[in-house]
Amino acid sequence: MQELLKLLRDARAYDLAQPYFVGMPHYPTHPPFLFSLTRKHGDYVLPGEVSSAAEALGMGGHLGTHIDALCHFSCGGKLHGGVEAAGVQSYSGGIGHLSIDTVGLLLRRGVLLDVAGAEGVEALPVDFAITPERLEAAARAQQATIERGDVVLLRTGWAQYWNDPQRYLNEVRSPGPELEGARWLSERGVFAVGSDTATFEKVPAPSLPVHVHLLVECGIHILEALNLEEIARERVYTFVFVAAPLKIRGGTGSPVRPFALVPNS
Repeated sequence: MQELLKLLRDARAYDLAQPYFVGMPHYPTHPPFLFSLTRKHGDYVLPGEVSSAAEALGMGGHLGTHIDALCHFSCGGKLHGGVEAAGVQSYSGGIGHLSIDTVGLLLRRGVLLDVAGAEGVEALPVDFAITPERLEAAARAQQATIERGDVVLLRTGWAQYWNDPQRYLNEVRSPGPELEGARWLSERGVFAVGSDTATFEKVPAPSLPVHVHLLVECGIHILEALNLEEIARERVYTFVFVAAPLKIRGGTGSPVRPFALVPNS
């Protein structure tokens, strides 16, 4: 226990989350982020001139840096594992199978594949498809290996557009893996994948085949809208990945605050 605590105390933590703010990027089919103070300092003063402030939030489960539950997608009416979605869902109760509240702490080996860096660009162009060859090239350039159970994160460079929502969303057009790239990842038995774009696949893609393959066919979680700029800049390619979703009963996704932990040398 003491050794573990020392390792954690001496580790450097890289924040992989994007900030939430009114007007932030949001996928058009999901609600925007709503924020307002419900009480300002001075509105209600306690004895001793003490006051507090508080806020109200409104948001969707797939807003900002978040993780998809396996029940987020279905194909042919069936969820991962062949469960009929129609029999386990309701508007008030959510999805009663493989929902986000069944996902616990993610404490796993993490791998960054800096595809933009391997291509020698600050950010991948909008029509760039991340193929198996591009993934292998990034892994070779970084001398990175992928093991079963890993969380693999792909950097496109688009995180740097986060504060410019129009450019970041780009009418839902951005680089990412197509189906063969997703299969390259799933064949390695990863636990989860993620990227710095709003959608973990090259879009537009009307039927979102990468999401179907990973979530429905393979049971692999997806993280989106990550900020991978700092770890890429410092060439941190392997790390301890840690994050946890909110425990939303029946939820199809949840915001997360992910970190990459590395020994502090």
